[in-house]
Amino acid sequence: MTVLVGLGNPGRNYSDTKHNFGFWVLDKFAEKRSLKFQAGKGDYLLAKKGDLVCIKPTIFMNTIGVSLLDVKQFFKAETENFLVVYDDIDLPLGTLRFRKSGGTGGHKGIESIIYQLQSEDFNRLRMGIATDDDMRPSEKYVLTPFQNREEKLKNEMLEKACEGIDYFLSHDMKKTMNKFNEKQNRKEIDE
Repeated sequence: MTVLVGLGNPGRNYSDTKHNFGFWVLDKFAEKRSLKFQAGKGDYLLAKKGDLVCIKPTIFMNTIGVSLLDVKQFFKAETENFLVVYDDIDLPLGTLRFRKSGGTGGHKGIESIIYQLQSEDFNRLRMGIATDDDMRPSEKYVLTPFQNREEKLKNEMLEKACEGIDYFLSHDMKKTMNKFNEKQNRKEIDE
């Protein structure tokens, strides 16, 4: 079983903000696979097909780990089978990076997940959101939408993320990282 999780904040006030990149990726991925989200057995929406479970928590980012603990227990899923998709202010817009495990990187949602699951050993897909705009304080920056001039790059990232997730579902993380992480992106730019 693979549990694909998109991080974001619920509600219309947050739907267009950078902090909801994880939700955008899951929405695009579900659309491509004709999956429909419905209420789960906790504070999350879910779409399921075979051994794939897609999750969008319905509580705020700073406590999002509570939802993932519910998912883990309900589906009896191993932490290593999670792939969490989220925004990363330390990566430039246009960059995505798969990672096997790691720390919080200052991301409150990831901090909540690590605390609730008592493990850093879950897969991640980090979506870069850094732009030339003033990004301080970061808590305010992540809760603003992208500029119109950045929409094209944002949409390209959504497509590339879906392609990467599809690849990950039939390959291991090391192969996925080798194919989709920054080194590959630079090579494509050079060509």
